[in-house]
Amino acid sequence: MSIPFALEDDAERPLSVGELTEQIKVLLEGTFNSVWVTGEVSNLSRPQSGHLYLTLKDDRAQLKAVVWRTTAQRLRFDLEDGLEVICQGDLDVYAPRGTYQIVIRQIEPKGIGALELALRKLRERLTAEGLFEPGRKRPLPRFPRRIVVITSPSGAAIRDFLEALRMRWRGADILIVPVRVQGEGASREIAAAIEAVNRLPIEIDCLVVGRGGGSLEDLWAFNEEPLIRAIHRSRIPVVSAVGHEIDITLADLVADVRALTPTDAAARVAPAADELAQALAVCRQRLTMGLRGLADAGRARLDALAERRTLRRPFDLVHDLTQRLDELSVRSTRVARRNLQEARRQAEALGARLESLSPLAVLQRGYSLSQRADTGEIIRDASQLEAGEQIVTRFARGQATSRVEKLDTSKSK
Repeated sequence: MSIPFALEDDAERPLSVGELTEQIKVLLEGTFNSVWVTGEVSNLSRPQSGHLYLTLKDDRAQLKAVVWRTTAQRLRFDLEDGLEVICQGDLDVYAPRGTYQIVIRQIEPKGIGALELALRKLRERLTAEGLFEPGRKRPLPRFPRRIVVITSPSGAAIRDFLEALRMRWRGADILIVPVRVQGEGASREIAAAIEAVNRLPIEIDCLVVGRGGGSLEDLWAFNEEPLIRAIHRSRIPVVSAVGHEIDITLADLVADVRALTPTDAAARVAPAADELAQALAVCRQRLTMGLRGLADAGRARLDALAERRTLRRPFDLVHDLTQRLDELSVRSTRVARRNLQEARRQAEALGARLESLSPLAVLQRGYSLSQRADTGEIIRDASQLEAGEQIVTRFARGQATSRVEKLDTSKSK
């Protein structure tokens, strides 16, 4: 590359600012056509064009930088002031301002990969929204009749799942929904499959979403927000079976059940037929023993009842009650007679007392009872009478009618 530097012979001809800047541009861009640089982000600007403008700095210098929109759209983390980053790009001289800058082609956080940072930020945001709360997780049905598996039909995950399920349980129908589990758009494809299964008119007992193991990049579809929210919205319980035991994705956190592997998913969605048969055998044995115990207890109780006098000689109780009834009858008759005699005696005594107080008894002793002849009024005082008035006098035996000839109203002495 030839650079038109000014030689000593041309010293009398000064360079224009444009010419000098062009020479610097050619020299700088030709020498530093691809560089890696690390620094702290500052003065970050996000205009409507979609480009990103920022300054990289350290304790010694600053460097202007630009991220064109096509590169910015592929970032898996959010740039922010104060973030330490590692960048790769080309140096560029911006002639209108006479400044140089780096056009960033790749950028990632320093000390942590871009995927790890994006995963951390998304997890924090979704956790704050409550998508990973243990209280919202639903249990799986004990005996599923219809299971849907959303995965790649050519991967090892579906083979492992089906083989493990075949060995455990054959009482369920398996519906496989083929999807891509890796690459651009895989997350949205899986999310669409989950929503489609939830709209099916048939009853689905559980839904398994998964794939085999891989790197963070390979499993990234199971960390993307569209898939996480689709699992959260699912009315069907979801089992996440992604990767191996050490792989943990956001799909594992939001799912109702996390399976360590696709094989483990089969163990979680369906019971083991041999274990179930063994449990049924134990239940049958316990039920048989329980029924035998109840039969033995009932038989012993019947034997005890059979030894009782009531059942051996049932009429003895009737005879005893009859005898007791006779005794009570005799006693009641005796008591009734005694009570009657006592009542008669008391009645006679009361009659004697009444007789002694009877006016007729007084007349028997020589007294008499006088009454007005017309009104029957008893005469107690002579002043009640008038001369010529008729009175009736009652004796102990009979009565007499007389006329008053003379009255003496003075007190008797």
